Formats: sequence, structure tokens, C-alpha cells
Amino acid sequence: MKTVITYGTFDLFHIGHLNLLKRAKSLGDKLIVAVSTDEFNAGKGKTTLMPFEHRVELLRSVRFVDEVIAETCWEQKITDVQRLGVDVFVIGDDWQGKFDFLQEFCEVVYLPRTDNISSTDLKKAIQVFMQLKRDFLD
Repeated sequence: MKTVITYGTFDLFHIGHLNLLKRAKSLGDKLIVAVSTDEFNAGKGKTTLMPFEHRVELLRSVRFVDEVIAETCWEQKITDVQRLGVDVFVIGDDWQGKFDFLQEFCEVVYLPRTDNISSTDLKKAIQVFMQLKRDFLD
């Protein structure tokens, strides 16, 4: 049995997330998804629109995902890989080279992102829409 793990915030779940999970699952038999907690994101200066518990529940409902765990700090990756018997670490290619240190413990795969979609872009679009709505209603 080949175990794959990926990490992310998974805020505003979109087709890019689904594509990543689908491709990650195709690399093994079991896919574990580590979701960044709200506290961990706050420490990175990142705010999510969906609370941690909602993001976890959403991911648990995705058929490609076999297990969801919390990501509470950067340093847990080596421990997770060893503790969970991970064979393949997968992440988007926007992180290219950043997790090569894990190659000592498992295969590291950087998958291409889905073109023209990101949570950051969605958040910006929502902000623009909300500002237009406020301007229109005033």
C-alpha cells in the first residue's frame, strides 16, 4: 500500500483544490490531507474565510481523500511522514524546491497548479464585488 500526503489551507474550496487531490490520489492507494489550522494560518499572517472545522469537513467528503489531519506548524512534516508511513509527499509547484529536504524520507512531487484559479484570486474578486455592492447601495 502506497501512502500519499499533501498539505494546504484549502480555503474557498475550488476546482484547483479538487484537481490537486485527484492527481495526488492517483500517485498511491491512500491520500492523507493535512489542513492548516486557523492558529497556524494566523501565525503566517493568513486569514481564512472558512473556519478550520468547515474546511476539514469539506475535505472529508471528497472521495479522493482517505484521512484528514491538522497541520499546526511547519516542522511537523518530517514527523507526519515518518509516523504515518508516507511514501509520497505532494504539493503544488508554486512550492517548487521548498520541500526537497523530505526526499530523505519519501518521494517529493510538485504538481502543476490549475491555470487561472486560486483562493487568493477568489478572495480578491469577492472583495471587489463587496466594494461595488457597497458603492452601489450608498
